[in-house]
Amino acid sequence: MATIEKITAKKLPKEEILSYGHRACQGCGELLSVRLITKAIGPDMIIANATGCLEIVTSSFPDSAWRVPWIHVAFENAAAVASGVESAIKVLKRKGKLPKDRNITVLAFAGDGGTADIGLQALSGALERGHNFVYVCYDNEAYMNTGIQRSSSTPFGASTTTSPAGKKSIGQHTKKKNLPEIAVAHGIPYVATGCPAYPYDLMNKARKAAAIEGPAYLHVFSPCPTGWRTLSDDAIEIGRLAVKTGVFPLYEVENGKYKLNVKSRELIPVEEYLKTQGRFRHLKEEHIKIIQEEVNKNYELLLKKCECFG
Repeated sequence: MATIEKITAKKLPKEEILSYGHRACQGCGELLSVRLITKAIGPDMIIANATGCLEIVTSSFPDSAWRVPWIHVAFENAAAVASGVESAIKVLKRKGKLPKDRNITVLAFAGDGGTADIGLQALSGALERGHNFVYVCYDNEAYMNTGIQRSSSTPFGASTTTSPAGKKSIGQHTKKKNLPEIAVAHGIPYVATGCPAYPYDLMNKARKAAAIEGPAYLHVFSPCPTGWRTLSDDAIEIGRLAVKTGVFPLYEVENGKYKLNVKSRELIPVEEYLKTQGRFRHLKEEHIKIIQEEVNKNYELLLKKCECFG
């Protein structure tokens, strides 16, 4: 892989791929993440965007907030369409209709519903076939676009419209599906987690993912003020707390080797993260203890994987 210029405050890309004027909610962590990712990769890209919040708020007919070729695809097939686009580019180069040395990044965007649930089959197939594309899951931990329904990425204890908290329910009663580890299990060259609260980490991972030959998977923490019942200016602080508590650690797996990108000397209690969001306000002390134990267990397991590679 060629040397990749690292993004810093002094070397920040200027070109905006995502235009202003979209209809996202104020404080949307998802749109901030997408803006950072596309700026990092640059304009020579084609995007396949699954149905969801991102598609809805950026493509109100007859307008579009996208300044690059962009395809709205069905809820479940962002990875499949991206695979087809990548294959088509190969054919065009083979026939001499595109320069062979032109690097066009094929980028797929989908939410956690379109990735962890309805789109998992298409994603798994694309990763297994080895298509050269970048898949980004913007994880706001529920089907936000259609009314805050639970997904398999919704964390334990969260209240949603289809897993509501009540006298006999604590809300979501299953654990959050670990999508990054599922991607790692496919043996692909690059998997990473990202968070807009750590913009340079996220942008450099996006640039690395685009430069690597073969499939790359980015799983991005995307706070949702509406679905999480938070203030519209809290997305960055919530993102930092997610990382500092170990709820959403930032790491990358390059050719099977784990690396922790942001490590705290001591994790902050998970309660500090939970109390920022209305979706967790019903939780009792015993529920928070269960969540804390699960976070500790997963974080220790991640540390061991990283230690194996120094």
